[in-house]
Amino acid sequence: MIALVDCNNFFASCERLFRPELANKPVAVLSSNDGCIVARSNEVKALGVKMGAPHFMVKDILERNNVEIFSSNFALYSNISQRIIAELSKFSPKLEVYSIDEAFLDLTGLNIKDYAKWASNIKTLIQKNIGMPVSVGIAPTKTLAKLASEYAKRTNGSCWIDPFNEKDKYYRI
Repeated sequence: MIALVDCNNFFASCERLFRPELANKPVAVLSSNDGCIVARSNEVKALGVKMGAPHFMVKDILERNNVEIFSSNFALYSNISQRIIAELSKFSPKLEVYSIDEAFLDLTGLNIKDYAKWASNIKTLIQKNIGMPVSVGIAPTKTLAKLASEYAKRTNGSCWIDPFNEKDKYYRI
């Protein structure tokens, strides 16, 4: 089995780490030249603002809804990513960084009896030690683990695909 740990709304969540008053408030992050939206909190997504939208085209929506807007801070995002990877390395010796906010963990040989508890431990540790919300998808392949993590994001939890059952059946854990 393989787990994919994916940070939720990574750049926006990074900005919230140092501004707790932004919890549950809309946050958007702009590209390095402030031209496009590159990250959105769930609240901004609910406003219908699309990823990659040119800032000038959605500026009125953002202003009307008191969205906090940040320029990208890649040094901050990289630092937080490195801290998360260090925490994830405690859960599996075989770790593959997939992107700044995602990593695959090979669960082969780890003798995990309860995937729900294992995934919950990861979510709790990352939230407690770093303050970052994550979703965890677990499946027999990287592709299915990615699919499971996308499902987990929509359900605010974790998901595993049982390799001994229907491949298209998802189990929220």
